Amino acid sequence: MIEVRNIQKHFGATVALDDVTFDVARGEVLGFLGPNAAGKTTAMRIITCYIAQDAGSVTVAGHDTREESIAVRQRIGYLPESAPLYLDMGVIEYLRFIGHIRGLDDPHLNTRLAEMIEVCGLRRMSHRTIGTLSKGFRQRVGLAQTLIHDPDVLILDEPTSGLDPNQIIEIRELIKTIGQQKTVILSTHILPEVETTCSRVLIINEGRIVASGTPGELTSRGEGDARIHVTVKGTPETIEPALRRSGIATEVRLLGADAGRVRYAIASAEEEPEERLFQLAVQNDWVLTELHRESLSLEEVFTRLTTQDVTSS
Repeated sequence: MIEVRNIQKHFGATVALDDVTFDVARGEVLGFLGPNAAGKTTAMRIITCYIAQDAGSVTVAGHDTREESIAVRQRIGYLPESAPLYLDMGVIEYLRFIGHIRGLDDPHLNTRLAEMIEVCGLRRMSHRTIGTLSKGFRQRVGLAQTLIHDPDVLILDEPTSGLDPNQIIEIRELIKTIGQQKTVILSTHILPEVETTCSRVLIINEGRIVASGTPGELTSRGEGDARIHVTVKGTPETIEPALRRSGIATEVRLLGADAGRVRYAIASAEEEPEERLFQLAVQNDWVLTELHRESLSLEEVFTRLTTQDVTSS
């Protein structure tokens, strides 16, 4: 649905995007992560035709953003972090105004308006002036105007900003439901939101894509040595020397010893250290009660990838 190929963007001497390439399929909710000034907003503005790239190409539903920008805009709903709303207009008045701009006729618009009021939880506020609403309800109005024309693609920049915990859960569920039929790019700094909402994650740093995969793939992949937790019946005096002599571990750290069991955290550079550790236990007649690889959190992966120097990929 979205194809981004080798896009570059400079603002004077600053490189905002450097040879960025990725795809987003229909029915996919893509989490777009990166620190401030990493290039996320620039990429989203290029996809939505707000600005043009210096090089490379972007197509949305087969339409080129340079050559067919109107066709692209018709298929996109865009919610910036600070949704530009007319504060002196009523909620229904504003959504009807946006629907007319989007080219909806009155019968269709009336149907979509009723759906958006319900879906975005605006019924109690539907006759209020936007300027009198809380930030959370203003965000809901912004989401409703993004969806009013039933676009194929949604670009959402911090969509849960300013919402309370219950509202966040509701919007997350709404995004997941929408993502079953549409293409969604979700930019957020709330990493648990990405893990619960997104089917795939892109991490961008200093204008380049530094990681791509499902949340599970990124947290299990990590970087550097694998980290294994192992618990064995025995004592540190008998277990630890054998672990160190085995050549499996680059680091052995005692986590605890009680009730005749010892627990270690082991770092290993091998591809399948669990298999080697199991064989070691069999050879030494150990009773193995725990053996599992420790996954990094998405926050740890994000921090590792965005606080180190970017290398060529």
